[in-house]
Amino acid sequence: MTPTPPTESSQSLHGMAPIQGKDDLTAAIYARTSSQRQKYGYSIDEQVRQCYERCEQLGWTVSHVFRDEAVSGKDTDREMFQKMLTGAEEGWFDVVIVWKLDRFSRSLMHAVQLEQDLRQWDVGLHSVTEHIDTTTPTGRFNFQNISSASELEREMAKQRTEMGMRALAEQRKWPNDTPPLGYTRQKDGRLEVNHQEAELVEDIFEQYIQLKSMPDLADKLAAQSLPACREIEWTPHAVGNILKQELYIGKYDVAGVDEHVEEYRIIDDELFDQVTAVRNRFQRNSDSERSRMPNDRKQRYVENVLEQYSEFLNNRSEVR
Repeated sequence: MTPTPPTESSQSLHGMAPIQGKDDLTAAIYARTSSQRQKYGYSIDEQVRQCYERCEQLGWTVSHVFRDEAVSGKDTDREMFQKMLTGAEEGWFDVVIVWKLDRFSRSLMHAVQLEQDLRQWDVGLHSVTEHIDTTTPTGRFNFQNISSASELEREMAKQRTEMGMRALAEQRKWPNDTPPLGYTRQKDGRLEVNHQEAELVEDIFEQYIQLKSMPDLADKLAAQSLPACREIEWTPHAVGNILKQELYIGKYDVAGVDEHVEEYRIIDDELFDQVTAVRNRFQRNSDSERSRMPNDRKQRYVENVLEQYSEFLNNRSEVR
């Protein structure tokens, strides 16, 4: 069973650069998984356990454990990762320990910059599996090499994905299991018009011509008892995505393949052009006035803003 780390930061030896094997250093464990179904050996708990074991071997005291679960490592926009960086800058601990470097960052650019930031704050970076200690010249050299390999692996995976999508697109197939409303993805990957959903799509276009407002249309759709089809949270953004979808007029634009596929058509060009003209009317004519927001929707908007602000204050209080 993994021991529970202290919730408050211990007194830091800020200013002492950690040396591998040196006693009495304060360590922070950072662990990350990229999916909920991470294989054993990569799980959050297993990463933390192995980091604890390494700290015990080196005589380091673990003061913090930061966990990001089911979060991509391609950038640094991760909640607990950002909290860990804040702690490093404020001197809560002397070294960040990770199970493997790609848990820390999948991008060479980010990894190098982050290591430089940690070094500036007199905080080291230690990897359990790669035996990295960035406080030594050899450790920094290993760090650069492993980061480069991680970046190369990610770029190659991205290239393979793009090649696969291009191959699908050249056969006019859809690249994922969630096509736009109005279509069903067949076993061979091509789309087939779902007539029940297609009727709803046509109705949305026609109603928008009358209402001339995505928020009003979203409210109306949310209040209606719609035909049995996929579940959609009817927001102005969701309505806008439907109204902008050129696949409805047969324009297939996927992975660099841009062609007309008539069998994918749901909306005629005239209706689509009318909707587009209404959507862009304020961009073309600065003298046009937007309709005033209804009082009930204005009240919901205010309540939503207040709720988000309240959550922000609560989260901020918990961090402190």
